Amino acid sequence: MTELLDKAIREARKLSERDQDALGAILLEEIADEARWARKFADTRRTLEQIADESLAALDSGETSPMEFPPPK
Repeated sequence: MTELLDKAIREARKLSERDQDALGAILLEEIADEARWARKFADTRRTLEQIADESLAALDSGETSPMEFPPPK
């Protein structure tokens, strides 16, 4: 356990049982949310890599050109 997490837990132990339960619920939901996002990104990684590869190939072959910001008037 990291020093920061250990410190946070020491402080959380000073809270009432009700507040400890509320904090525990928040932490568990955050951990679950991070896991959901990690799965979503893992599931799309290959697709995003393929799109990037196709886009770079189109740029290299002259089929596309870089966008200008702001667009010329």
